[in-house]
Amino acid sequence: MSDYARMVSSQLKWTLFLLVAIAIGAGITPYTRVFLGLLLGGLVSLFNLWLLQRKVNAFGKAVSEKGKAMSLGTFTRVLTSVLVVLIALKFEATFHIYSVVIGLVISYVVLMINLSIEAVHDMKHHDHPPG
Repeated sequence: MSDYARMVSSQLKWTLFLLVAIAIGAGITPYTRVFLGLLLGGLVSLFNLWLLQRKVNAFGKAVSEKGKAMSLGTFTRVLTSVLVVLIALKFEATFHIYSVVIGLVISYVVLMINLSIEAVHDMKHHDHPPG
């Protein structure tokens, strides 16, 4: 498995783990509306992460094979985020709007933490070569 594929798998796994924890929180705490907002935003965040990773992979292949760059799908990710905020506003009794907005950045926080861990891991391996 390539480093990129391992990183993508790790990011998706940790984002899903966090979403399961949020879903459990929605079921067992009295703050259902807050957790449902986090869950709704988090699910769209997961979709946006998946879309970004797919587009980055296609972008890399296009550049290496054809030398021609493709779009990274920024407009689509922004549109899905706006759409989920509008859904939360429409169903205010079910979803806490601020939680939805916080949920939208969940996968990006996971991505940054994962990249930081990878960077520290790489620095440790480069500082102390095997042997």
